[in-house]
Amino acid sequence: MGSTPRIVTVLIGPDPANRLDKALGEAMPEAEALSRSRLARLIAEGAVSVNGTVVTDLRAKLAEGDHVAITIEDAADVATTPQAIALAVIYEDDDLIVIDKPAGMVVHPAPGTPDGTLVNALLHHFGGNLSGIGGERRPGIVHRIDKDTSGLLVVAKSDRAHHGLAAQFADHSIEREYIALCHGAPDPGDPRLGGVRGVNFEAGGILKITTQLARHKTDRQRQAVLFQGGRHAVTRVRVDEVLGPVARVACRLETGRTHQIRVHMTHVGHALIGDPVYGGRRRVSEKALGESLAARINTFPRQALHAAKLGFLHPVTGESMHFSADLPADMAAVLEELRAVTA
Repeated sequence: MGSTPRIVTVLIGPDPANRLDKALGEAMPEAEALSRSRLARLIAEGAVSVNGTVVTDLRAKLAEGDHVAITIEDAADVATTPQAIALAVIYEDDDLIVIDKPAGMVVHPAPGTPDGTLVNALLHHFGGNLSGIGGERRPGIVHRIDKDTSGLLVVAKSDRAHHGLAAQFADHSIEREYIALCHGAPDPGDPRLGGVRGVNFEAGGILKITTQLARHKTDRQRQAVLFQGGRHAVTRVRVDEVLGPVARVACRLETGRTHQIRVHMTHVGHALIGDPVYGGRRRVSEKALGESLAARINTFPRQALHAAKLGFLHPVTGESMHFSADLPADMAAVLEELRAVTA
C-alpha cells in the first residue's frame, strides 16, 4: 500500500440514481475510470463517506448537493511473480502496451501454467510503473490469444485505458485480422459450402461464417458450433493465396470468442494446418507436395494462426492506432516452400 491515499470528491447533481453505487458511477469524473464493481468494493471497505459520514450500504440514497469523498489507496502489488522473459514490444505509452506474442506463451497464469506467462513477463517489464487495474498493480488483459497462436495483443496499464479498450472490444469496433494456413481454399463456387449452415459469401468472394459458439458438451477443452444458445460469433475469411492443397487466408473477427477462427474454419471444412484440437486427422498428400514438405506440414507443431493486424482508438487520446506484425519464422518458412513447389 502507498503511504498517502488519494481522496476523490464528488458533488452530487440533480436527480441522482436510486442507490449509492449507481449514483457514484454516473457522477464520477471520466478520468477516474472507476468501474461499478470497483466502486462497490470501495463502499463495502468503508472508503466512501457522504457529507462526512462513512456509508457502506450500496443501496443508500443520495440527494442533490451531497458531498461524497472516496479514499483510494495506491494500487496493491499482486502475488504473480515478475519474470525476466523477453518481449517483442511493438508500441508502449503510459496507458497501454502492444506486444507481438510468440507461439507457445500463455497469456495469463492459470493452475496448469502458474508462471512463464505474458503477465509474468509484463510485470517485470513494467518494473512497478503501473497505475493499477481495479486497485491492483497488474496489467489489464482485455483480450487473449491461444497459447500456440502468435501475434498482436494490446494490454492496458491504467484503469482508464482498461475500461476504454474493454468497451471497444465489447462493441466489436476493434480491428483484428489473422493470417492462417488451412486445408484447401474456400471457394464461392463450391456447392458443398452452399449447403453448410451459417455460411454465405459477400462481395469480393469474402466467406462470412455466422454461428453461435459454446463449450462442447462432452469435451470442456473444445468449443462447438450451435445455432441456438451459446454466444454469437462472426468470422470473415478472404483467400490470399492458393498453394496446392493449402491456402493462405486472412480472417477478420467481428466477435472474439474462444477458438473462434479454429472452430469456424473446421465447421466449413477448411481446418487449420497443425490444429491439434480441431484439425482431426486431415493431412496433405505426398503426391501433391512431395514427401519432405508434406511431412513438414502434417507435423506442423501448432495451429498455423497469427494475429497479424490490430487497430483501435487510443482509449485516452482518441487517436486511431493501427499495428501489424510479420509472420513468425515457422509459418513464413512453410509458405516459402509451398510457393516454390506450387509455382
